[in-house]
Amino acid sequence: MNSMVNDSDKTLAYLAGEWVDTAESLEVINPYNGERVARVALCGPGEIDRALDAAVASLEETRRLEPWQRARALAHVRDQLIARREEFARVLSQENGKTLAESRLELDRSAATFDIAVGEATRIYGEAYDLGINPMGAGRRAMVRHYPVGVVAGVAPFNFPMNLAIHKIAPAMAAGCPMVLKPASKTPVTALMLAGIIQESGWPLKAFSVLPCDRVAGQMLVEDERIQLLTFTGSPEVGWKMKQQAGRKKVVLELGGNAGLIVDREVQDWEWLIKRAVMGAFYQCGQVCISVQRIFLHQEIVGEFRARFRQAAEALRPGDPLDEATTLGPMIDRANRERLQNWITEAMDQGARLVTGNQVPALGQGNGLTATILEEVDASCRVVAEEAFGPVVVLTPVESMEEAFARVNASRFGLQCGIFTRDFSTVMRAFDALEVGGVIHDDVPSLRVDSMPYGGVKDSGLGREGVKYAMRDMLEERVLVYRK
Repeated sequence: MNSMVNDSDKTLAYLAGEWVDTAESLEVINPYNGERVARVALCGPGEIDRALDAAVASLEETRRLEPWQRARALAHVRDQLIARREEFARVLSQENGKTLAESRLELDRSAATFDIAVGEATRIYGEAYDLGINPMGAGRRAMVRHYPVGVVAGVAPFNFPMNLAIHKIAPAMAAGCPMVLKPASKTPVTALMLAGIIQESGWPLKAFSVLPCDRVAGQMLVEDERIQLLTFTGSPEVGWKMKQQAGRKKVVLELGGNAGLIVDREVQDWEWLIKRAVMGAFYQCGQVCISVQRIFLHQEIVGEFRARFRQAAEALRPGDPLDEATTLGPMIDRANRERLQNWITEAMDQGARLVTGNQVPALGQGNGLTATILEEVDASCRVVAEEAFGPVVVLTPVESMEEAFARVNASRFGLQCGIFTRDFSTVMRAFDALEVGGVIHDDVPSLRVDSMPYGGVKDSGLGREGVKYAMRDMLEERVLVYRK
């Protein structure tokens, strides 16, 4: 079949250059209105086995592609994402629930990530040097080159079904690695649309597959020895279990967080601070790994920050993600909304104060939750200690920046932290003290530029994304020692 949709309007899986149907189906549901977005072919072990065989067979071709050939394929995908931005954005909002503005931003970042990969595909450098640093190496030189590690398996999450999948796909293509991708079961449609673009890019057909499947079938991507690298984005509980089961293959984990934002006593630009804090806390209804969840405020500014932040949060407009006026979409499903409300209730039962929010708008299917702000929350409550992954933020006063650093570090997570301060020495102290993968000055921890190294420490993950940095795990060094 040449089309991703068959005669019965079923979206097909993409297996090594072919669109394939399966006996089982996956219903993709719009989280706002409960309507069916698509019926997608659900793959099983048989399809995964065929895809892995094809990927292994394609490695000899992908590893021999010239840099310009890899760059040309990547550029084709970039250009098509730009050209089809609105089409992708509408489907993304339907399957994921993010607003159109948020979906367009994700498409812009997706195209930018491929653009970055175009350059990195031509910058896989080696080195040569003299080994005569001691008598053993006398008369010899060394040449070091990088080669594709082999087949890559990617597991993508629902919250950024395009860009976080692309942060696995684009580096793999730039490095010359075949890939089999498992998209999130709730949001597979845009990944399959992307497969159609890659199919036409000149990239070897057998070297890429997108297979919607359940967790049982997807376990093959964890355990199968034909795979040399597993890259996973999702929950810590699932990620660390995968690492235990992965055997000898490399594993890259981009897991969760409960990101902190620190605000010092002297605020230079209140408008910028509040604008960014609201975006960081409630963008995509808070369903972001680096969403602002904990805000640590110097005690001298708590009152003014609270008033301004509350007013801006209450101005967000819940509604249909396809309505241009909507600024707060729904959570992915009712189970997650109810989970988060249980956590909020737990905190309030232990003495927390609700500043605003915690209301279910009378819209759609009841998966929405208004922007929620809490104060005086015990640090043991799950809304502080765990990853909320929803539109809730906790305000906490501190007496000093050192106290703020300690509170940020008092977490099992360590993904990113933002800090607003006019004192650059405080920025450098934060950089040294904070146990996180990234410190963002004069902005929220939710900032991610797609070229930078991105990842965390502790339960937030292992390894780094960002095209150049992801490629380091997808390439392996080989040394040639030769006589002068």
